[in-house]
Amino acid sequence: MRVSYSTGYYAQIPDEHIFPMKKFQGLHQYLLNNTIISEKEVIEPSMVDMSNLLALHTHRYAHAVWSGNLDKKEIRKMGLPWSKSLAVRSRLAVQGTINAGLMALQDGIAANLAGGTHHAMPDWGEGFCVYNDVGVAIKVLQQSKWIGKALIIDCDVHQGNGNAEVFGNDPDVYTFSIHGEKNYPFFKPQSDLDIGLPDKTGDKEYLKTLTDSLDRIFFGFEPDLVFYLGGIDPLETDHFGRLSLTVNGLRERDRIVIETVTQRDIPLVLLLSGGYVPNLMETVTAHAQMFEVANELGF
Repeated sequence: MRVSYSTGYYAQIPDEHIFPMKKFQGLHQYLLNNTIISEKEVIEPSMVDMSNLLALHTHRYAHAVWSGNLDKKEIRKMGLPWSKSLAVRSRLAVQGTINAGLMALQDGIAANLAGGTHHAMPDWGEGFCVYNDVGVAIKVLQQSKWIGKALIIDCDVHQGNGNAEVFGNDPDVYTFSIHGEKNYPFFKPQSDLDIGLPDKTGDKEYLKTLTDSLDRIFFGFEPDLVFYLGGIDPLETDHFGRLSLTVNGLRERDRIVIETVTQRDIPLVLLLSGGYVPNLMETVTAHAQMFEVANELGF
């Protein structure tokens, strides 16, 4: 399975910051060390062209991120301190998702060892999301006629408000979000299908709800490409999650999504999205499960 990755995915942020910036490098090394991927399957992206960013983001915002002209309120809302390395990593990660989309169309499945920044809006970033990689990728692939219809399966514990907002009136993009109902964001634009779960929801209820929702979606929508945002923050140990999935439950979630999509012979892109468990190694191994499952399924 080919994956997008760059050492530039790491940006300098304070050590005490809650965002686990070191997870990208850690996951890359873990997947190589455990022969889940090989060096030749790692494809390094360049920075996304500004013209492609403008397929979704406003000229003002896209350039303000790059040049460092965001005001203090915008930086606070974004949740990450601005630096040139953050601007670089954000453009690299967007191109990584575009590349993963193209590789999935060729290979059946591919991944970005980053991405899933689903809170970013056209004119601002929020919730640790700078640019909206999935939104940009879908628009670029549609404009270049690689795809017509796309499906976003968002299993991050936080509703994908950016994607819901961007694609709210687009019949060719189906947005599905299964998330904690009482969790961030507190205003949730309507996705095509939103499943808001109560606090402490465990494996059994979560997995049944997910399976039923996917059956419902695929009964009426036939995408050319699927983006899977496999956030690990539904875990019971997550700092922000408020749900109660076990590690085994999370692994079964990944298996359900990957099998459901690939058995229909639909190309699939795997993306990390969020996760804030107590330490880096737990973060890395939880994210790695998605790739381990894909590997076990023959990809």
